[in-house]
Amino acid sequence: MGCGMKLAITCGDPAGVGPEIIAAWLAAHPEEARDAVVIGPERWLAGLPAGAEKIAVGLDDFEIVPGRPGGEGALVAWAALERAAGGCQAGEFGGVVTGPVSKEWLARIGWQHPGQTEFFAARWGGEPTMAFCGGHLRVALLTWHIPLRTVPEYLTAANFARAVRAAAQLGSLRVERVGGNPLHLEGVRIAVCGLNPHAGEAGLLGTEERDIIDPILDGLRPQFPGLSRALPADTLFARQLRGEFDVVLALYHDQGLAPLKAVDFDEAVNVTLGLPHVRTSPDHGTAFGIAGKGLANGRSFANAVAVARRLVSLG
Repeated sequence: MGCGMKLAITCGDPAGVGPEIIAAWLAAHPEEARDAVVIGPERWLAGLPAGAEKIAVGLDDFEIVPGRPGGEGALVAWAALERAAGGCQAGEFGGVVTGPVSKEWLARIGWQHPGQTEFFAARWGGEPTMAFCGGHLRVALLTWHIPLRTVPEYLTAANFARAVRAAAQLGSLRVERVGGNPLHLEGVRIAVCGLNPHAGEAGLLGTEERDIIDPILDGLRPQFPGLSRALPADTLFARQLRGEFDVVLALYHDQGLAPLKAVDFDEAVNVTLGLPHVRTSPDHGTAFGIAGKGLANGRSFANAVAVARRLVSLG
C-alpha cells in the first residue's frame, strides 16, 4: 500500500483480548505489518514487534491489566478511535480495523454512541449498514443496535433501499476467504428474512411481510433482480450455505448474528458499509474473562485486516 493507504489498527479496550490478538497478528505477518499503523497506549506499543508504525494515545504511564476494565482504559479506546477517524479524514490512513471495545465502559465516561459503527458514521458522515463476511456466510442487517420492540418502526422504504444496496455491494465484492471475481450489483442473489414466524404465513402470523415488507421489496426488485420477497428466516441461512443465495438481509441484530456466530464465530468480519472510509473489525467482543490467558482466537481479526486491505485496494 502506498501513502495514505496504510491501515489504522485501534487497540480496542486495553483490558480485553484486542491487544493480544493484535500483537499476535503483527508477529505472524511482518510484511503486512509494514502497511499498518497501530494506535494504543504507549507502554503496550513499546512491547509490540517491530515493523508497524505506532501512535500512542492516552496517559504515558497507563498500564494494561488484562481482564480488569476501567474508565482509563475506556478513555484509551476512545482516543484511539478518534485518532483513527481523524487520520482517515486527513488522508493519512486508507481505512481502520478496530479492536473490540466495551460499550458499557465507554458509556460510563460519556460516550454517546451505541457502538463503533455509529461513532464512525458521526465522524465521517454517510449512511452505515452493519454487515458480515469472511467465513461461510455473508449477512447484512437492516437494523442493529436498537431494542427489539422498536424494529417494526424501522421497516421503511428508505431503510430497505439502504440495506439492500449494501447487501448487493457485499455480495458483489467477493471479499471473503474463497476469493472469486466481482459480480455486478444486479446479479447478487439477496434473501430477505421475514419479521414473523414463517414470514407471516400470508398474514396469519403477522401482517408486516404482506403489508409493508413485500411491497417495498417489489419496488426495489427492478434495480436488484436477485432480491427475494420476505422469506422464513429459520431456513434462509442453511439455504445460503447450500449456495442458493449470496447474501442474507436480516431485519434485526440477533436474527442475523445468532446463525452467523454459530457457523463463523472464529472467522467472520464486521464490515461497515455506506461510509466514505473503510472500517472492519473482528466479530467478537472484548472477552474480558479470557484476556491475557493466551486463549483468544485471532482468526477473525486476521480476516478483518485482510478484508480491509481488499476493500481499500478496490477504492
